[in-house]
Amino acid sequence: MQEDLLSNKVDEFEEAMKDMYLIFKVDDQLYGIEIKYVIEIIGLLPITYVPNQEEYVKGIINLRGKIIPVIDARMRLSKPQKEYNERTCVIVTSIDDFLAGIIVDHVSEVAVINKDQISSLPQTYEKIDERFFRGVASLNERLVLILDCETFVKPDRINL
Repeated sequence: MQEDLLSNKVDEFEEAMKDMYLIFKVDDQLYGIEIKYVIEIIGLLPITYVPNQEEYVKGIINLRGKIIPVIDARMRLSKPQKEYNERTCVIVTSIDDFLAGIIVDHVSEVAVINKDQISSLPQTYEKIDERFFRGVASLNERLVLILDCETFVKPDRINL
């Protein structure tokens, strides 16, 4: 009986997590990634530069004994570089046991966004790298670009 109750609670939790997104900002634009990929959010740690990486791969950090690569969301999205500040943080993600950090300007909130709230991006922009995006959602009258965390975080080439 108690095991059934626990199993039901786990199922309910997994179902609720399915539509949850971590919303963060880069410049004045909101982006969202599925919460299932998020391990934790940390302040900026010292980054060790590793040569011969893509420009957006800033290097590696030591997170409690685990060495993980960090990418700069701003650079991955072809935005101009900006000095990090006290609101800059790292979203630690896990995708198929691949840990990586995403440096963002700041985290805004966790929001529920149902699949029917996500629309395709309009085809009017030639330079949109569609492999990064699942679509766009309206959240409290603000547009949130929904990122495909797997293609966004897993670099085309990492030589670590």
